[in-house]
Amino acid sequence: MADSLDEFSKFIAENKGKRKFKQTVELAINFKGIDFTKQDNKLNVEVILPNGKGKSVKVGIFASDRAIVEEARKNGVEVIDGASIEQLSKDPAKLNSLLDYELMAQPNLMPAVAKSLGQFLGPRNKMPKPLVGSNVNIANLATELNKRISIRNRGKNLPTVHCVVGSEDMEPSKIYDNVKEVLNTVTRKVGSAHIRSAYVKLTMSKPMKVA
Repeated sequence: MADSLDEFSKFIAENKGKRKFKQTVELAINFKGIDFTKQDNKLNVEVILPNGKGKSVKVGIFASDRAIVEEARKNGVEVIDGASIEQLSKDPAKLNSLLDYELMAQPNLMPAVAKSLGQFLGPRNKMPKPLVGSNVNIANLATELNKRISIRNRGKNLPTVHCVVGSEDMEPSKIYDNVKEVLNTVTRKVGSAHIRSAYVKLTMSKPMKVA
């Protein structure tokens, strides 16, 4: 990143606390020399922000196994009954409520989720993460989902992507580390020669160039 932590901290300090709501800190990355209309070039990258997003999100799980249900509830994870998946697809209000969650699912329920909910969840980047392995720690996975962001091309495959990297009440150094993690991950994917520029802004602030 081109700007120092001191400059970044000053930018956050100058722009925080000026609205009646908690502003999100967002990163925009602009690309050059990549044709994102080609399937092989499309971005679909997950990043675990080392310091999280600055806010907790609700986590839900599609589950029917009793042990998984009990473990999920013990850790504050909302359980979505595996037997109700097909019915969910016919209820617009409940479908839209799923967008408020980060989702996971028992592996054997993924085909049912894909069949009934894939057309709704897929384009919105909300398909659940399957539990993998016999000793999955649901608490740890829920924490990871709270820190996970997805970076993918949207709309007409424009040469830019946007993502959340924190909130204004986080320590600037933690946001700074999140930005570096995203930029490093995307650079590994596309190569530094294809990064034109990157800007950070709060929800209602002017942007600051960071790369």
